[in-house]
Amino acid sequence: MTITKRAINGRLTNPVGLGCMSLSWAYGTPPSDEEGAKLLHRALDLGYDQLDTARIYGLGHNETLIGKTLRENRDKFFLASKTGIIVDGKSRRIDCRPETIRAACDESLRLLQTDHIDLYYLHRRDFETPIEESVGTLADLVKEGKIGSIGLSEMSADTLRKASAVHPIAAMQTEYSLWTRNPEIAVLEACREVGTTFVAFSPVGRGALANGVPDPDALVESDMRRSMPRFQGENWAHNAALIAQFNAIATEQGVTAAQLSLAWVLSRGDHIVTIPGTASIAHLEENIARWDWQPSAAVLAQLDQLINEKNVAGPRYSASMQSTIDTEDFA
Repeated sequence: MTITKRAINGRLTNPVGLGCMSLSWAYGTPPSDEEGAKLLHRALDLGYDQLDTARIYGLGHNETLIGKTLRENRDKFFLASKTGIIVDGKSRRIDCRPETIRAACDESLRLLQTDHIDLYYLHRRDFETPIEESVGTLADLVKEGKIGSIGLSEMSADTLRKASAVHPIAAMQTEYSLWTRNPEIAVLEACREVGTTFVAFSPVGRGALANGVPDPDALVESDMRRSMPRFQGENWAHNAALIAQFNAIATEQGVTAAQLSLAWVLSRGDHIVTIPGTASIAHLEENIARWDWQPSAAVLAQLDQLINEKNVAGPRYSASMQSTIDTEDFA
């Protein structure tokens, strides 16, 4: 079985896109701007045609890097960015008020050195502002030509339906992998019902399902995974045993762990695309090398049974972080 390209807002893209966050913050030590630029150019050469960024990634650094590096190649890729998480000094808030969205979009256009963003997401749900009001503002930005389509991130099926009643929602972006199954509760089906593409971020389990975290204690102090329960103590010891079995299946299939992870996610529906992130050109090449391959139904079932929401130890976020998320959670 092979996979073909998949549509976002009617535009066909490779189902394996590039999450650009790692070029600015969050995981490990970010590369220099020179190395980041090399990776972005290599991505286009390899066939990546969807790049995903956000204002909060490096507090504008990520958008600036993409704009400076790829402004001459703007017609070669589908560009997504996000607003909604606002940082003022040491304070951080979720703000999707109309005036905030407008100001953020104009700043993103400036940093990205473009006159339009193909897909503009609300990065998180603002529980103080009705979703209909926020989406209404984004709909006006579509009419003005500043953005091509509207996306939501880490939001529930109910929120998606409310938003869709105001304007078509092109994409819903949420964490999804073998060990993060929350979208299966309701969002995947809701996306299918309303014609929204589901964009899976962290499809390789934040590196855990790609042989990227041999020892969480060895991660740099600033690495966000240090605060995530699944990478801590007894939780990690339990999860590492599952990962070892997963890696053995990848070896049997003649693919890397990352390639098997991505194939599993893409097998869950033809309305799903993925955006694995990396700061490594070798991993960039690895992630797209087998983009059209799918394992057999028997192997998919084996993976499904091995790693799922019932046998992974630890929640995906700390309690404080989880409180900002609108997605459904398992009881």
